[in-house]
This record gives sequence, structure tokens and C-alpha cells, in this order.
Amino acid sequence: MTIFDEDKKKKKQRSPFDSFFSDEDEIFGDFSRINEMMSKLFSSSLGSDPFEQLEKMKLQPGKPMVYGFSFKIGPDGKPIFEEFGNVESKKGPAGVETEIKPEREPMVDVQDKETEIEIIAELPGVSKHEIDIEVSEDGKTLSIDVPKKFHKKVQLKETVKSEVGSAHYNNGVLTIELMKKSPKKPASRGKRIKVE
Repeated sequence: MTIFDEDKKKKKQRSPFDSFFSDEDEIFGDFSRINEMMSKLFSSSLGSDPFEQLEKMKLQPGKPMVYGFSFKIGPDGKPIFEEFGNVESKKGPAGVETEIKPEREPMVDVQDKETEIEIIAELPGVSKHEIDIEVSEDGKTLSIDVPKKFHKKVQLKETVKSEVGSAHYNNGVLTIELMKKSPKKPASRGKRIKVE
């Protein structure tokens, strides 16, 4: 053993973080994978050169660009990503084209329960009287609309009764409860749901 090896050994023993960072890959591996996944999502939505795309969007003062996604594990064990914000990316002839919409999509979570479907949407800074909720005639689509602020169409996995539903709005969070429809009954007309 050389003097250099002995000094190195002493330095290692003095560090209080040695035990914490000894399993660095185990502790920080998940963060690295999440960072890599987010980088891939960002570049797939904005193209290979995100800064070039940001310049093309012609950002204007007072019109913020909002983009995000939520992640959860579905009942089948597969990951589900839901995007929200006012940035819309489309593949066009010149590559990925990104547009900033005047209304943004709120963050929405859909909970499939035994007899009902619960939809929770974040709508900060609005009055309950501004919120317009509509279930389609076939009971498979729900629209949440706050003119000039928010708009979201939610595709439901199961058909719901369009004539039965409740909505509550409190502290920027909208909760909608819709009853599932039994598959034997015919479709009924769509109906607006009053927000309480």
C-alpha cells in the first residue's frame, strides 16, 4: 500500500455522506430515468431544437406559455400521461409545429369508481358561474369550458347517464360526479350540469 492509497482511505472515512452516496445509482437512478423521460417528451413535443421552436411561436407579453403533464399508473399497470396547458404541437409538412392557444387545458384526473366516474379539474381564478359543463348525447364525452380561460374535452372510458350528474367547485377545484349507464339502456339527450 502506498502513501497515496493511505491518504485516500483516510479521506473516505472522514466523509459523513459516504454511506448515503454509496448506493448512488439506487437512490438517484429513478430521478435520472424521470429526467431522461421528460427530456424525450419535451423534444418530441417541440422537435429536435426546442429553442428554434420557441422563437417560431412568437411569444407575446401577457400571454403565458403553460405546458405540463401528469403521470399515473392505470388499473392495467401501464403508465398514463395526461398533458395540460395551452401549448399544442402538431406534425406538419415543416416538422413539428407548435401553437399557443388562447384557452388552456386544465389538469384533469378521471377516477373510475364502481357505479360512477369522478372527474377532478383544476380551474384556478374563475367563478363557478363562468364554468360550463356538458355531457355529449352519447354519454362518452365531457366538455369543461370557461370562455377565454379554460377548455377541455374528456373522453370517458364508459358511457355515463347524461341526465344525472353533479358538480361542485371549491377553491379552484371542480369535482364532477357522473353515474355510469348500464349497457342495455338506449342513449338519451345530452344535458348541461349546474355547478354548485
